[in-house]
Amino acid sequence: MAETLTQTTAAPNDLPPQFPDHTQLPESDGLFVKNFQEHPQALILTDSIATTLERIHPDGQYAIGQDCGIYWRETEPPEKGAEAPDWFYVPNVPPRLQGEIRRSYVLWREFIAPTIALEFASGDGSEEHDLTPLSYADDSGIIRPGKFWVYERIVRIPFYGIFLINSGELELYELVGGQYQRMTANNRGHYPIAPMDVEIGVWEGAYQNQDQHWLRWWNLQGDLLLTGSERAIVAERRAESAEEKAARLAERLRELGVNPDLV
Repeated sequence: MAETLTQTTAAPNDLPPQFPDHTQLPESDGLFVKNFQEHPQALILTDSIATTLERIHPDGQYAIGQDCGIYWRETEPPEKGAEAPDWFYVPNVPPRLQGEIRRSYVLWREFIAPTIALEFASGDGSEEHDLTPLSYADDSGIIRPGKFWVYERIVRIPFYGIFLINSGELELYELVGGQYQRMTANNRGHYPIAPMDVEIGVWEGAYQNQDQHWLRWWNLQGDLLLTGSERAIVAERRAESAEEKAARLAERLRELGVNPDLV
């Protein structure tokens, strides 16, 4: 049976033309970014996890979306058939499609659900917790379902996080038996995401001239995953420390009557 299904299932790029791809669908719903933290928050997540994902995917087959649409149904207008998480990660898909930068993620073309989706909630999180199911109105057509319901029941994203920016609180949900269950943080206050070899949690500090709470990654041993600029600062400090140590050693040798340049 499995062999027959494999033989008869069309490849994603062989779908009939009536199924639009990422180049034929809007890449934005025209809404403003909700707050000044949203953009740097996405950057710090992407920057700091890059080396981890490169290790997990040595072939480079993964994609990260930041405010990009995940299309799960065809509607008119098309934007009503998509949800745009503030940040999401999809394993085992090419970062580009046929040489083009991705404009959106189309489930009926690629079939692989994101491993995690994160929403950065500016208000009380009611939009991000919306469980409104798909329904039909008599005159106005399809009523847009809630984010929570779509991620849980349709896209089936294994991990869903809601970060309440005003309070700095993170809620993490895991898909268990087809329904989201809220996770409990470990003794470090983090939530393990085993498929990504990381933990996610809240970190307080400064990033891009904003001192506040941020979502950050840690490895499974509890070490903070650093951004590129943070790694550069650490390397510079280590170099300075090594130079200082060498200078102290040279001075000690001189005190003993030894020329350090000849050692």
